[in-house]
Amino acid sequence: MKRVLIIGAGIIGMLTARLLIKSGVSVTIIEQGYAGKESSWAGGGIISPLYPWRYSDPVTRLAQWGQKYYPAVLQDIHHNSGIDPEYIQSGLLYLDIEDELQQAIDWEQRFAYEFEKLTGDDLKTVEPGLENNYQQGWFTPSIGQVRNPRLVRALREDLIKLGVRIEQQTRAESFISESQGIKGVVTNKGRFYADKVVLAGGAWSAQLLEKYLKTPKIAPVKGQMIVFKAEPGVVRRIVLSKGRYVIPRKDGRVVMGSTLEFEDFDKTTTESVLQELAQEARRIISALADYPIEKQWAGLRPGSVDGVPYIGEHPQLENLYLNAGHFRNGVVIGLASCQLLVDQLLEQQPILDPAPYALTEERLVENSRQIDLSTVI
Repeated sequence: MKRVLIIGAGIIGMLTARLLIKSGVSVTIIEQGYAGKESSWAGGGIISPLYPWRYSDPVTRLAQWGQKYYPAVLQDIHHNSGIDPEYIQSGLLYLDIEDELQQAIDWEQRFAYEFEKLTGDDLKTVEPGLENNYQQGWFTPSIGQVRNPRLVRALREDLIKLGVRIEQQTRAESFISESQGIKGVVTNKGRFYADKVVLAGGAWSAQLLEKYLKTPKIAPVKGQMIVFKAEPGVVRRIVLSKGRYVIPRKDGRVVMGSTLEFEDFDKTTTESVLQELAQEARRIISALADYPIEKQWAGLRPGSVDGVPYIGEHPQLENLYLNAGHFRNGVVIGLASCQLLVDQLLEQQPILDPAPYALTEERLVENSRQIDLSTVI
């Protein structure tokens, strides 16, 4: 295998390209918009599932592998690109999880995560900005974060320097099929040929396959977010409460998110959500009332029914591989997902058992059936 064509220049597509070109494979990425400008740009960048005990073991295994190797990879990307992705090991403070506490403790013990109960002064020491009505919380100090817009910019520059060809505003329209299987992609700008094709188009991945027999169960899930123009030290830790999180950035800005909305491919933001997110942010950290909201935006997550991404070769389309369906965890499980896919492409020992992520008959859906979004985690 000498040439790989990747559809999609989000975090998943770009990390896959990075691993392949470092292994001596020629890589071209085609992107219908601009590199890193969809879900990858819009996310919070927490390198952990929000409530990891709610996910199945395959998601946890990907997350653990990524958490181990991300710091070194991000440092390398920073060095080569000259752009700092702003990795910070800020830790994650959980609040209001009493109803799930035993489930969380059981999960922590099975996977050997540090999960410390904090009360009183210890809680305020970890996060001084926390509202006084909180009496207890649970802290995982090892959790890190990146700043998504800076990460995708760094990745794009890194790939260009490594020799990856990135074709932006190039829409994949159909596959080029020969007797030996898929051999390329027809786009609005012509044909691109390769030995293997990787579909990493996020929420749009299933659309390209609709004319074929079966598609993966992937659907867009909108998330709206806001950012406060605050100062360094107003928030020190990632804080998670009642499904909402605040994330402190290096320059003091504080990200607040995020909604879960099932509205197809609509990325419209609304004033009602802005007000709801602002109110929730100030409920957690009252000092945020003193700072302006700088921006509101929305992204479309690629929601898979069970939260487990599709990683591997399509069972009916030889030479076509998928790496999609990461839902809310594109950053945290992306590095491991890409390494697992590259292991399969290069026919080398996989980092994890690939079976839970494979495109089995049970994980594919006939085109005429609807995906039940209510089952998304």
